[in-house]
Order: sequence, then C-alpha cells, then structure tokens
Amino acid sequence: MKTFANIFLGFFILKAAAAAPPTIAINYDTDTYEVDLYSNYDYDENGSIDQGEIEIGTVLPIVNRPILSPEPDHGSVIEEGEESTSTEEESTPKLIDGSSPQGPLTPGVQTPEASGGFSTCILCACIRNTVYCDDHNLDSVPPLPRDTTHVYLRFNKIRKINKNDFSYLNNLQKIDLTSNIISEIDEDAFRSLLHLNELSLLDNRIRQLPELPNSLNFLDVSKNRLGRKGIKQEAFKDLIDLHILYLNDNSLDHIPLPLPDNLQALHLQDNNIQEMHEDTFCKMKDLSYARRTLEDIRLDGNPINLSRTPQAYLCLPRIPVGRLV
Repeated sequence: MKTFANIFLGFFILKAAAAAPPTIAINYDTDTYEVDLYSNYDYDENGSIDQGEIEIGTVLPIVNRPILSPEPDHGSVIEEGEESTSTEEESTPKLIDGSSPQGPLTPGVQTPEASGGFSTCILCACIRNTVYCDDHNLDSVPPLPRDTTHVYLRFNKIRKINKNDFSYLNNLQKIDLTSNIISEIDEDAFRSLLHLNELSLLDNRIRQLPELPNSLNFLDVSKNRLGRKGIKQEAFKDLIDLHILYLNDNSLDHIPLPLPDNLQALHLQDNNIQEMHEDTFCKMKDLSYARRTLEDIRLDGNPINLSRTPQAYLCLPRIPVGRLV
C-alpha cells in the first residue's frame, strides 16, 4: 500500500511540472545602459549600522496630531512652593491686536473683543497696521486693532460716525470713508486723533462738519450737503499743516475763511459761490504778503465772475480756475 502511494504522489508531481509554463531566459544588454547601477552604493561588509539613523529615517512625521491632555490626577496635591504646571496663561485667547479680553477697557469704547466673536481681520483684510474693509455692506464702523494706522472703509453703508468709533486708536494716521451714506458725525469723532493726517469723507450726506484735529494735512469733504451752515466760522484757522482741501459739490455760497497759510490746493468747483472779497487769499494792507504754495484754486462751476476782483490774486503764484467774463 505504501509503495502504491509513493507511485501515485510521484506521478502527480510529474504531471504538475509538465503543466507549468516554460521559463524564458531574459538577457539584458548592459551596453544599452549608460548608468552604472551599482556605482552609487558603497557597501561596507564590515561596517556598523547606526540604529539612531534607522529610527530617524523610518518614523513617520507627526502632522496635525492632537495633543491629548492626561487624565487629571485628583489624588495629587501641589506642595507649597512648588510651581504649577498649568498652561492657563498660554491658553488664554489673544485678540487681533495681541491683547487679552480680560484687559482693562475704557467705558463705552468698542474694541476688537466686542466684535461678536468674529475678528475684523477675518472679515476684512489686515496688512501690518492697515485695515482694508471696502465694500462689505457695513452699516457702522467695525472694531479695529488698537495699533491701526490706516483704515479704508469705502463703499459701505455706514450712516453715522460715533465719538468712540476711532477714539481708542492712538496711532491712527488715515481714515477713508469714501462713498458711504454718512449723514451725522459726532462733534468729538476725530478731535482726539492727534496723529491723523488724512481724512476722506468724499461722497456722503454730511450736513455739518465736526471739529477737526490740528494734525490734518489732507481733507476731502467733496460731494456732500454742507450748504450755507455746514462749515463753522474759522473751522480751518488752526489747521496750520493743512495742504489739501477739497470742498467741491457742497452747495456752498461762500469761501470759508481764514484759509491756512500752508494750503497748496483748494477745490471749490460746482458750488453756489457768487462773490469773493479782495482779502480772501491776500492781505490788501500788506502788499509784501505772498502765498507761494497755493497754486491750485478751482472755482469753476460757480456763479462768480473772477474778473471783478483782480486785486484778490496779487499774492498768488497762479490765477484761480473759473469764469473770467
């Protein structure tokens, strides 16, 4: 019986070997390879392998792996004098200006922590100390980082400027509120901004110009509704650094006096100015007085004949633009 089993097993193996596909020898022509496949490997038969190098090369990098805090040990007690390992201070959320929500606040001043949980720099764009918040359908001035120096809030739907909208921004240098629907500005909205250089209120519905900081050198209130009483008497008297003043398209019936001596450009076109005094730009009692910097005066689009007051331009480097006949 054993002999028969061996014969049967041998026959089965022989049949399987005959059924297998024949192996085809593949000859590689080494002449077609220009690269020596073995030249880049230096095999040291007796060399040792650094286990540390193997571990560094084989461990997968940790990417976004959550850090699990250990279970609290309710039985452990911090001895007196031992420093706590709590990271409470490090985990305190920081605001967009780097301060903490628990910091002291000025009553009534709206700061970044009052933004309803959404940072202004997420909704808008903050590049260094400049905030760009144009065309965002805003109906009020959003909370801004305390270190903001330039803010652009153009093409929104802001209706009113409150006294605390900018008062906490001690470094603010430029405000651009072009093309909103502002009709009211609190009297103290800009007065405390001691470093404010540029203010643009172009294309709004402003009827009364508020008090302005003496630091201004550029002011654009064009295309508003100031009318006869929108600018207070001597409103620009103390603005000794004011160089550019745009008041066109406001239905003004007079030129607001006195004008700062350092003024370079004055745009009053498309108003309702009908007459001008000879002392508007010059000083008739001081013929040596000269306004050498005021080279751009526009009075075109007004019902005024500039040829009626020729003595008013003696101190100017150029004659104003307007109707001469």
